Amino acid sequence: MRRGRARLRTVALIGIDGSGKTTQAHRLADALTAAGRPAKYRRNASGRRWLGRLAHRLGRPDAQRLVGRDGVLAVESVLRWLAIAAALLSCLLTGRTAVMDRYSACQYASIRANGGQRWERLARAGYRLFPTPEVTFLLAVDPAEAYRRIEERGTDHETMGWLTAADTAYRALPEYPSFVLVDAGRPAQEVTEQIQAYLGTWLPPSPGTPRGDGDPLTAQARP
Repeated sequence: MRRGRARLRTVALIGIDGSGKTTQAHRLADALTAAGRPAKYRRNASGRRWLGRLAHRLGRPDAQRLVGRDGVLAVESVLRWLAIAAALLSCLLTGRTAVMDRYSACQYASIRANGGQRWERLARAGYRLFPTPEVTFLLAVDPAEAYRRIEERGTDHETMGWLTAADTAYRALPEYPSFVLVDAGRPAQEVTEQIQAYLGTWLPPSPGTPRGDGDPLTAQARP
């Protein structure tokens, strides 16, 4: 749904690891700024990768063996909450659009994928303070393709089981009908064009980028 010419305060890009969130969030922040709508990229990480590295340094195979599943979920929830709060405050003070690489839905999906649903109620109570973004893009990609990308970049590792569980968790969230689905299995430039076409109210058209009600991405948006 288009938002007229109202100010675009927050855009969130969510999805499983390997879906291209970071690449697309950087590109979107740059495009908005170039269009005269200053934006700031914000990476709202949960600290899971950092916690995993700490576990390895301490001789444990993974974070859960270090602090337990509940400990991992507690640390993730707190660190992501702090990151989102800092991002929103910064953009409020500067007047910039916050382009969020991950948002609260990512934490809810992580909790579900970890089988810790009882934590979700607590997380939602804390994250309720945060405004709903004007647009939330769910970058949808096959878990097998996400796994291939993660292995190719070589900076971290995820199991197919985790990626599949996370993909299922995103689609089961009650917020899912409000997400704008993006086919993130396509080449990165095509994904960029889809995202920017949907945000046509705030971005000028790029050469060759489809616009209007017939745009393939807009057709997937749900009010």
